Amino acid sequence: MKGITLGAHLTAAHNARMNDSDHFLCEPVWRPVQRLRRSTVPEKYLSWLIDPASLTQRIVSICDGMFRVQVISQVRSRPMLNEARALDMRSGAFAVVRQVCLLCNETPWVYARTIIPSETLTGRQRRLAHLRSRSLGALLFSDPSMRRGVVEVTRLSPRDKLFPLATQNLRPLPEAVWGRRSLFRIGGKPLLVSEFFLPNIKKCPA
Repeated sequence: MKGITLGAHLTAAHNARMNDSDHFLCEPVWRPVQRLRRSTVPEKYLSWLIDPASLTQRIVSICDGMFRVQVISQVRSRPMLNEARALDMRSGAFAVVRQVCLLCNETPWVYARTIIPSETLTGRQRRLAHLRSRSLGALLFSDPSMRRGVVEVTRLSPRDKLFPLATQNLRPLPEAVWGRRSLFRIGGKPLLVSEFFLPNIKKCPA
């Protein structure tokens, strides 16, 4: 598209999808992993949902080739209602919304969405807004101040707002996408990280 960068085009597409879907798609329903009925989850995805380690490190360890982070968009926007509540944000507040795909040999394995409140982006944590194609997970798990909250899980279906974003590069579309999220604190400041496991991902190593 002449005169428009790929990043700007993807950002515009993201905003259009979220705005257009507000009227007929639902926000995901998240539940603590302790309440998960494991028998309902395909074994390949269950191993990822309950794994406590750094997702980036796990993927790098089993990717037989090149791993990289593909930035879909990073914009200042209002998070979804359930995201704002998880972060205890005031109504209508803005945050940095970062969306990426984690690729193995250029194949998307994970769609990740991070919400970073403006209040978090102060002091040393300003660096969170300037990651570009660097891994957020690598930064979090290398910081001794990092604390991780309860892991929650969800199953996205085509009626969920995030389903078109998580599956935008997939053909054919899956019937569902399993994901997890956690509230992290770094230097005492919160951010919300959601990770969705796509069909091409390998089983998580034990």
